[in-house]
Amino acid sequence: MNILFVLTSHDQLGDTGKKTGFWLEELAAPYYVFKDAGAHVTLASPKGGRPPLDPKSDEPDSQTEATRRFQADKQAQEALANTVLLSSVSHEEFDAVFYPGGHGPLWDLTNDADSLTMIQSMFAAGKPVAAVCHAPGVLRHAKRHDGKPLVEGRHVTGFTNTEEEAAGLTKVVPFLVEDALRQSGGNYSKGPDWSSYVQIDGMLITGQNPASSVEAAQAVLKLLAEQKQQKQ
Repeated sequence: MNILFVLTSHDQLGDTGKKTGFWLEELAAPYYVFKDAGAHVTLASPKGGRPPLDPKSDEPDSQTEATRRFQADKQAQEALANTVLLSSVSHEEFDAVFYPGGHGPLWDLTNDADSLTMIQSMFAAGKPVAAVCHAPGVLRHAKRHDGKPLVEGRHVTGFTNTEEEAAGLTKVVPFLVEDALRQSGGNYSKGPDWSSYVQIDGMLITGQNPASSVEAAQAVLKLLAEQKQQKQ
């Protein structure tokens, strides 16, 4: 079982002068859901090397058992310091792809040609495509083989407008995830702010916020297990 994580390489929070990047918990928690299930995990990003960490996700209040484990894990830290170039990997090498959020992906991964190719190729091959929190925004320009938006008519979720408002970044982000998914024809729904809420539609798995990252990863494992069973 080979799982690809795609992380952002973008570190500027709009014109605020502040830093952004990926959200630590949304990488760490799913990482161990997969690792503990025996999966081989590859971390990739558009620019390769160490991806920028959203400093807010590194604050004491944002730490969980998974983030502490990740920070103390030499193998995980080595993988994070040396993410592979996204352009150097093929969908054929992986059984599923997982996109952690943080605000960074809204700027680079949404429009990244290699990211779009990965999403579209994995989806066309019938492999799980998962994204949590802000990362469902990377689906904004993804297309199906017939040229229609990948999310059109599909049940999806992602960071809510009210959660973005609470974060105080509604006017800073290039677009709102909830609005973008709706505009692309997605059947968007949400749970209570900051609570785990995941939508599964075929091989497309989306999670609303950081709290949804474990449930989203578990959904990927379930789909892979079902696929394996069908092949037997």
